Amino acid sequence: MDAIILTLGWIGIFAPLAMGAMGSTIGCGNAGQAAAGALLETESGYGRYVGVSAMPSSQVIYGIVVTLTLNREVTLENAPGILALGVLTGIALLLSAMAQGGTCAAAINASKNKPEIFGISLAPAAVVEGFAVFVFVFALVLSADLPGAAGA
Repeated sequence: MDAIILTLGWIGIFAPLAMGAMGSTIGCGNAGQAAAGALLETESGYGRYVGVSAMPSSQVIYGIVVTLTLNREVTLENAPGILALGVLTGIALLLSAMAQGGTCAAAINASKNKPEIFGISLAPAAVVEGFAVFVFVFALVLSADLPGAAGA
């Protein structure tokens, strides 16, 4: 049983990175498809569409930092906390990246027909990014209190 608990702790360490990467892959893929479609229908501004399609990649960066922050000796005492914090952070990053990919795709589709709204069309994607930042910051704060942390 101890081995299972320790294994779950290790899963918790890697979950933010893995799930953030999954969400970023899906989000960037969805936005990238919209960008590719927009390239066929517009005469200029290609770079901005490609740039917007990369916005959901920030969640994997947050996942990397949280994974590195959670990385410590896994013990029976801290494994449940690491698992909970890592998996819940990973789920939030995955869903945030997927939602941001959808909002980026919508922004691309809206602005290809009406280029003057490009900047404001990104506002929903920025709001979604804000939720990823919230979970990122709180995961860092909470991880400092887990047993085995440098300051705990």
